[in-house]
This record gives sequence, C-alpha cells and structure tokens, in this order.
Amino acid sequence: MKRRVSWFILPMLCWGVFLPWAGIAQQAPASKTSVEPRSAGVVDWAAMSTLDLDTAVEIALAGNPGLEASAARVRQAKAQVDQARSTYWPRLDANASGARVDLSENAYQENLALARLFNPRASVTDPEKYYNADLTASWTLFDGFERKFANASARYGEQSSTAALNDARRLLISAVALSYFSAQLALENISIARADEEFNQRQLADAEARQRVGTGALSDVLNFQVRKNQAKTTRINQEYQHEIALYGLAALLGIPDSRLPAHVALARLSPETAPELSSPPVDELIANAMDRRPDIQQVQWSIKQAEAQTKIAQSGYYPTVVLAGSLDGERVDDPGFGQDDFGNRVQVGLSYNLFSGGFTRAKVREVRHRRAELEKRMEELVLSATSDIRSSVALVMTAQAQVVLQRENVDLVQRTRDLVEKEYNAGQGSLVRLNEAQKDLTTAQSNLALALVGLRQAWVELETRTGNILVTYGTADAP
Repeated sequence: MKRRVSWFILPMLCWGVFLPWAGIAQQAPASKTSVEPRSAGVVDWAAMSTLDLDTAVEIALAGNPGLEASAARVRQAKAQVDQARSTYWPRLDANASGARVDLSENAYQENLALARLFNPRASVTDPEKYYNADLTASWTLFDGFERKFANASARYGEQSSTAALNDARRLLISAVALSYFSAQLALENISIARADEEFNQRQLADAEARQRVGTGALSDVLNFQVRKNQAKTTRINQEYQHEIALYGLAALLGIPDSRLPAHVALARLSPETAPELSSPPVDELIANAMDRRPDIQQVQWSIKQAEAQTKIAQSGYYPTVVLAGSLDGERVDDPGFGQDDFGNRVQVGLSYNLFSGGFTRAKVREVRHRRAELEKRMEELVLSATSDIRSSVALVMTAQAQVVLQRENVDLVQRTRDLVEKEYNAGQGSLVRLNEAQKDLTTAQSNLALALVGLRQAWVELETRTGNILVTYGTADAP
C-alpha cells in the first residue's frame, strides 16, 4: 500500500490543484490594448510622387523608432500581467543532487564503533556517495489577497503603458504635422521668390530692349538686374529651409538616412477651408480633453494602480497558507532509484508575521503618499490642459483673422502692382513706384502663406492639447 501512495499521491495533488484553476486562468479577462500602428507595411516609395499629410502620419506611426520603443514598453507591461496571473497556478519543482562524503578520521572511527556494537565484523564505507531526488508541488491557498491586487496592479500598469503609447502617438502626429507645414511654407516661399525672379527677368528684358533702341536708361537695366538677384537669393535661402525641413520630417517618419526619395514632393499649400475658419467650441473641447488626452488617462490608470498597490501592501497584515506535496527519494552508492527508494509528504503550512519593525505599516504609508502625489499631479495636469486649450483657441481665432485679412490684402496689392506695371510700361509711372509695388506684392504673398500655415499649425496645437488629433488620424477610438 505504501508504494501505491508514494506513486499516486503527487499526481492526485497536481490534478486536484491544476484543474479547478485552469478554468479560472482561461476565463481571466485580458486587458484590451491596441499597440499596433495603422499600417506596418513597407512603404512603396516608387509608386509615390506626392506625399500628403495623412500618408506622412501613417508612415511615421508605422516606422518611428521612438514610437516602437513605447510599443515595446506596452508589451513589457502585458508580460507583467501574465507574470502576475501565473501566481494563481501551483508550482511544480523537480530537484536532484549527488554528493561524495569523505569522513574525517574521528567521524569514521565513531561510525565504525557504533556499527560494531551490533555486529563485530561490520565495516563503514568511506568515502560514500549519496543521491537525492524529489518532485514537489506547492500551491498558495491564501496570501491576504496579494495575488488579486497584484493582478489588478499589473492590468492598470498595462493600461497606463498603453496610454503612454497613445500619448507618444499624439506628440508624434503633432510633430509630423508641424514639420510638414513648415516644409510647405518654405515650398510656398520658393514659389513666391521664383515668381518675383521671373517678373524682374521680364522687366529686365524689356529695359534692355528699350535701352538698345535709345528709349530706356541704363539705371533701369541695373535696377531690374539687382531685383532679380535679390529674388534669386531669397529663393536659394528658402530652398535651403525647405531641405532642412524635409530632413527633419524624414527623421520623424523613420526613413533611413533621414532623407525622402528625390522624386517625392510635398503637396502644395491649399487655400483655407470653411471648417478651418469656424469658431472652436472651447467648453466642449475642454470637456473632451478630460476623456481623450492620453497623458490624463495615464495618470488616472496610475492612480488606480496605486490603489491596488495599497491593497498589496496591506496583505502583509494577513497570514499565508500554502499546500504542498512531494515525492522524496534517497539512495546510497548509485543513482539507480527504485520504487522502494521514494517516500511522500503532504503538508499545509501557515505563516503569520507577528513583528517586522513596522515594515508593513510603513509600506502602506508609502503607497498612500504615492497615490496622493498622483492625485495632485492629476489636478495640476487638468489645470494646465485647460489653460493650454484656452490659449490655443485664442491662437486659432487670431490666426483665422490674420488669414482673412492677408487674403484680402493680397488681392488689393496684386491689383495695385498690375496697375503700376501698366503705367510704367506706358511711360506714365516711375521705376521707384513699380519696385515698391512688386515688393509689397511679394511681402503680402509671403504674409498670406505664413498666416495660412500659422492657422493650420494652431489647429494642430489645439487638437494636440485636446487629444482630438488621435481621433482625427484614426489612432484611437472616439469615446
């Protein structure tokens, strides 16, 4: 009977412990996280000629190294959830050891004398080899609810990491959009400078023709030559600014060597739209920000995690109950274990800390203060977000007024320049007035481009501060 108990006690213990909790582990709710970018495929640059903002954002979300690092942190948090969940399962450990024992002379003589008390011809083997093997199953029945709240803490940590990932996405989209608009501004200024250069080239050709027939002055020729060179200088400077902006954009997109393919160009700056000129609903935006901003969500999950950690710390006030069973084998001389070499043991152990110098109480205080810190940080973040949103709304409204004004100004200055040009060509206007009119036109066009880019950057900043930018680009579910 003893042999049957030896060989069947451990399997029965394992099945009895594992089966009830297998269903629990399978039913444990997995946290809902979404860490995959919208598109993780390889970009087909050969088929692309124009890079618009939406495509640029998709590429950045799929290939930016910083975002990939944040996604790796989410996967780390998911692994921590699995680690915490594993504590509900029993442990099964196998151990084996072998030892060669060489007795001291005194110990040998004592063992020999003891053996010969019963048999005068007995002998003691020295050195002697000992072999041990055991298979142990242990299961924690109760630990003061530490496992329960450790699982909750891990899940909250995973949600916090996911919120951090979404916050990284939010800031990355904002950076891509701002960089894209800066490159568009430089591209528009290049177009304006090129148009100015072409205008002065036409006037230079006419002035040279008039000089050749004796009806024009050399000063007019030199004037338009200087104006053309100035326009060319402006174009070269703006081309440099455009190139620098493209390098920064390519780095955000995660493109190797931080360089866009030579055949890929940005979309041209389009006119303002009706939604861009609409008034932002400030109170609604502030309310939405509390639900949509990932950094706020991250602190909220951290507060919940601190609450769970408080319960974990309080588990030290409770006893721990552990059920264990083992098969233990011991053999001398050789490791050829047989059934008769094994025994078994089943035990229930209870441990309860009576005194640890106030460690548990101090641990509880520590976590409670951490929760208080996070709550105050939450208050500070909400106040800062509210202030930032109101400032961004004011900036959007100012930019809207600037765009309307500069658009009207460009139309007026364009008509003025055309009239002055006709007067000059007819010999009724002065060269100085034509220079001023052309300069006013290029300035007005540059101001309009700057105002239009400023409006779009203001909207990006507002959407970033409200968290709506994640909804706009489809990287988060709208609440």
